[in-house]
Amino acid sequence: MLLNLLNKEEKYHFLDLLLIVNSLDGELTDFEKRVIDKYKAEMGDDINKYRRSSKKAEELIEFFKERSRTVKNIVYYNIVWTSYSDEFYSVEEHELLDNIVLAFEISNKKKIEIQKAVYADRDLREKVKRIICND
Repeated sequence: MLLNLLNKEEKYHFLDLLLIVNSLDGELTDFEKRVIDKYKAEMGDDINKYRRSSKKAEELIEFFKERSRTVKNIVYYNIVWTSYSDEFYSVEEHELLDNIVLAFEISNKKKIEIQKAVYADRDLREKVKRIICND
């Protein structure tokens, strides 16, 4: 969501960080792959030349520390959305998300707001699925 607001470099670094976070609980699931493809489509043509870098999570987090509050919130929201969307949520994933919150200086209030927005989005998608699929 709102990934089209990132510049090209931010989009590339976001995908690198997202892939690191989502790989912490094992191989990417089919669902995670679909979400990543959806994110790439949302990012537009900028992402067509993307190649995964060898940067470590710490380097990517450091890159985003210098970005605007809005960019940091967009990155955090989308990483949380993807992390919470599959059945697996490892301790390592949780710790890295906590490190991101600290590095991005996201307040506890904002963290809770973002988590609530993620859950509200998931609830809405489930509600729509039930409406469409049930007679």
